Amino acid sequence: MLELFGSGLVTLWLNMAGLKTTGVDTAQLMAWRGVPLFALSSATDPAAEIAMRQYLKGLSAKGAVTASQGVWLQSGAVTLANHQGTIPIPAASLTKIATSVAALETWGPAHQFETLIGATGPIKNGVLQGDLVITGSGDPFFVWEEAIAVGNALNKRGIRQVNGNLVIVGNFYMNYQSNPVLAGQMLKAAFNPRSWPRDAQYLYNLMPSGTPKPQIAIAGGVKVLTPPSPVSQVNFGGFPKQILLLRHHSMSLGHILKEMNIYSNNEMAEMLSNSLGGASVVAQLGAKSAGVPQQEIQLINGSGLGVENRISPRAVCGMLMAMERYLQPHNLTVADLFPVAGRDRRGTMAYRKLPPGTIIKTGTLREVSALAGVVPTRDRGPVWFAIINKGGNVDNFRTQQDIIVQKLVKQWGMAPTLPVALAPSPGTSDAPKHLGEPTRNEIISGVQVQF
Repeated sequence: MLELFGSGLVTLWLNMAGLKTTGVDTAQLMAWRGVPLFALSSATDPAAEIAMRQYLKGLSAKGAVTASQGVWLQSGAVTLANHQGTIPIPAASLTKIATSVAALETWGPAHQFETLIGATGPIKNGVLQGDLVITGSGDPFFVWEEAIAVGNALNKRGIRQVNGNLVIVGNFYMNYQSNPVLAGQMLKAAFNPRSWPRDAQYLYNLMPSGTPKPQIAIAGGVKVLTPPSPVSQVNFGGFPKQILLLRHHSMSLGHILKEMNIYSNNEMAEMLSNSLGGASVVAQLGAKSAGVPQQEIQLINGSGLGVENRISPRAVCGMLMAMERYLQPHNLTVADLFPVAGRDRRGTMAYRKLPPGTIIKTGTLREVSALAGVVPTRDRGPVWFAIINKGGNVDNFRTQQDIIVQKLVKQWGMAPTLPVALAPSPGTSDAPKHLGEPTRNEIISGVQVQF
């Protein structure tokens, strides 16, 4: 039997096989986004088949229905094992793989979200005589440290008091809160240390020694204005004229995705999905990148909350491999976007027992557990895998997932060195250390706009 091989996987397979493709060759031979150009052999590996059958038998002995489990193992152009691999099943937070690949294709890993800060009146003797206006563009990782840095930049701009309101325009989020009123209230508190809750003080203490505490007292409340789309449109009535004071740049999308995937942060995933155009857009981009039929990725949101989010194990592997191919020209790998065993010990990697160097994404719902990623082996090279379990004890599912990956590595051997294509780039796990960097706040003067 032959399975369609998405062209997004072709380039990666050729490169892994030592066949270098030029830009012209690649363009002529393969349009990577969703065009299945030739067949992927489904001749399976006996060792992988045995391990999979034993795995499924063990789950069945614990009461799990075999037909509800999905497994796909692949190395290069070869399917090593397949059980229900093309059937979309509840994938839980593996949905965030689709959100990640859609975000990468739309914006690129270096993209930074911008938050604009403006004033509707003059600044006299440290007092802004008007409103402070915050215009968001969907930054999902604007947290206490970022807000503190913005407050310090506004202090440098000469503002210590605001006699008007804090006005929120556009998609402004803070601390994973998408409600603009609540996000605005947290921002207002961040500007005044006397209003800090305990977690804000704790995170401030982790910032570099000598970081100032912002001192901005806002007399008014939080007011939310909803502009027409796009937010960048100017000169429409009902919105305040303002002088731009500051442009805040988020951390790079690559760093944002790493943090989202390490903690499987549902709020961040939903914010990104909404900015991309919703679950249907994410599903379409995911299917195109993996080169699989659209029916193999069925989503109702970008986070994976809900059993209605269904993805086939094959599509999961296809999206991961497509991301790896996409990241190569940027000198990045999937290890820069997902947790790595033996390196990342926070979030969803905690308490997992996986071979060092295994790059993973987990997923959990009630009676659903999923594990996907890539493990470097000596005999088979990088082995991409997706295991989706449904209808049983989640803790047992997790334990058995780790065991089957360990068995496969024992069979094929650990890679003596981590392949360059899977090695994490320096500094990509240090995102929390860079929160609140003052260099990402650009002071602006003399620019007047109307929102």
